[in-house]
Amino acid sequence: MQTIADRLLPGRPFPLGAQCDGMGVNFAVFSANATRIELCLFDESGRKELQRMPLPECTNEVWHGYLPRAGPGLVYGYRAFGPYEPQHGHRFNPHKLLLDPYARKLIGTLRWTDALNGYRGEDRGMDRRDSAAAMPKCVVVDDAFDWHGDQRPEWPWGQTMIYEAHVRGLSMLREDLRPIERGTFQALTDRKLIDHLLALGVTSIELLPIHAHVNDRFLVERGLRNYWGYSTLGFFAPEASYLSRNNLDEIRVAVRNLHAAGIEVILDVVYNHTCEASETGPTLSWRGLDNASYYRLVPGDERHYINDTGCGNTLNLSHPRVLQMVMDSLRYWANAFHVDGFRFDLGVTLGREEGGFDPGAGFFDALLQDPVLSRLKLISEPWDIGPDGYHVGHHPPGFAEWNDRFRDAVRRFWRGDEGQRPDLATRLAGSGDLFNRRHRKTWASVNFVTAHDGFTLADLVSYAHKHNEANGEEGRDGHNENYSSNWGVEGPTSDPAVLATRAAVARAMLLTLFCSHGTPMLLGGDEFGRTQLGNNNAYCQDNEVSWLDWRLAESEAGRAMAAFVSRLAALRHDYPSLRHERFMVNNHFVAEDLPEIAWFDEHGEHIWDDAWNDPHRRTLVLRRAVRQNETIEATLLMINGNGHAVAFALPPSTMRWRMLIDSARPDLPEADLTRQSIELEPRSAVLLGCRMDAP
Repeated sequence: MQTIADRLLPGRPFPLGAQCDGMGVNFAVFSANATRIELCLFDESGRKELQRMPLPECTNEVWHGYLPRAGPGLVYGYRAFGPYEPQHGHRFNPHKLLLDPYARKLIGTLRWTDALNGYRGEDRGMDRRDSAAAMPKCVVVDDAFDWHGDQRPEWPWGQTMIYEAHVRGLSMLREDLRPIERGTFQALTDRKLIDHLLALGVTSIELLPIHAHVNDRFLVERGLRNYWGYSTLGFFAPEASYLSRNNLDEIRVAVRNLHAAGIEVILDVVYNHTCEASETGPTLSWRGLDNASYYRLVPGDERHYINDTGCGNTLNLSHPRVLQMVMDSLRYWANAFHVDGFRFDLGVTLGREEGGFDPGAGFFDALLQDPVLSRLKLISEPWDIGPDGYHVGHHPPGFAEWNDRFRDAVRRFWRGDEGQRPDLATRLAGSGDLFNRRHRKTWASVNFVTAHDGFTLADLVSYAHKHNEANGEEGRDGHNENYSSNWGVEGPTSDPAVLATRAAVARAMLLTLFCSHGTPMLLGGDEFGRTQLGNNNAYCQDNEVSWLDWRLAESEAGRAMAAFVSRLAALRHDYPSLRHERFMVNNHFVAEDLPEIAWFDEHGEHIWDDAWNDPHRRTLVLRRAVRQNETIEATLLMINGNGHAVAFALPPSTMRWRMLIDSARPDLPEADLTRQSIELEPRSAVLLGCRMDAP
């Protein structure tokens, strides 16, 4: 590659990043405290540095320059000059090659070496070793793509069903795919996978982080990898290993194919911290460009970082340019890749102002007024590890939130814990104690029994304790209390009685999930019994522990469980009372003597306060009814959490009920009910339905 130009033209301070106009490339990068920034050009491989040129202008704290006759494929990085004063928050070191925070593609992999550090010890000053040989490099791209005919599915929240999955884990064990396609976005276009999702009733696939990320040094030294990807190296660039041919259009083709099938794509995004870790971490991008602006530092002790994330650092979204970076990144994925929504990791961190978490924080305000982003699905993980970091139900209207209170209530009830009936009832009704404020809807509660963080459904009923030895942390990682049970044997067993109990409890929890008001989320692979061998924190297991074993889907038990999930999703779609968006109240009547929601015991009698407070009662009946024009539709959910069978009497009414599904007898077809009582098997749930003309 030959030198393109001897010097840079002034160019423009916007847009940030490397923008190609067909005649050249404009470079713009923010740094409020740098004294000089150099553009470094490399050959196509990124291994040989060819030229360094200072960006000639700085306007409003944005350094910029224009390189004529440059175009897509140009490989580059930055070096930043300025004060090296860690005690004041400044960590400039021109010996370190830096990634453009707006880079849309990276080549090469990070090679761990002490040369990546900006210092030689906290008191020994700047490290003068050059880091370029160990660094990935940025690549200028052309984002043009023919989206003609693409339409976002735009599923209403009330009809949404989320399937949480990992791009790599979904297909690494798909032997029917070509090896080059396994673990990539190309595999997401596979018709077999799409048909599987459609059969489950999935409307939206939520992908664990796809941004470029780092395999942390401590993991590499253990022979492990950062499988989940919550260690972001670039907010605009995808993880290169998820591309079969290193072409960004592969993501667009996958999104377009999923859209054509009616499936939305939601990205799990990590804007609360970066991969640069604490003050002892490497200098890769933001730290070297303007540490004092990009990160939240301890007031009066700016050598150290505020660590509300548990990952060593916290991005400073109170700074307008840092907030702009996050908003620009979100808009880029929404516009250039047509994604349909975002799940924000540690959402409380994003909403922290000087006084702590604030539903009116600048990030939320910017997002909810944005004409593009505010129309997408926005989901928050409503906690972090900082002070007062738990805020389920406290996000502003427009957001849905992961509801761990639902997860724990369902797990504890079906495990057999005492006193759980009132809490389970609250969760079934949409968790109004948490979300019924500011005119929010029931869909604001994202209900789940399992997620990537924790046990799978199969492990939840197979292990009483976590088994994280493979992570190399001597069992210190992962939650200790999972509200799980092994039902007699820890881990794998051939005991038919234990296996039958496990399967029954798993089906009961799934039925509870799909019959609850809120947005259901299913962990990928739970529909056919995926196991992580008791590991409840498999973030570093990029292997068969985490990958979906599709052979299970072909087993008798796997096919039966998937068919059960499909029936549940179809029933939820067919009976609006199961997915009502408004919080129901018992003083609103859809017909005479028919409130829209009512609770009964196994005798068909209303539950009063004394009975609610009885910690030993483990039966529950929930009736919900909605009026649609001239028709009344109602469902009756009957729950037996006891370890023995219980006869349930139907609540008095003139309704003619139809048996829809029984978790204890999943193969039982729908049928009209001809009797006024039903015997529920141990640890089971039954759903009845009714449609009649409105009076």
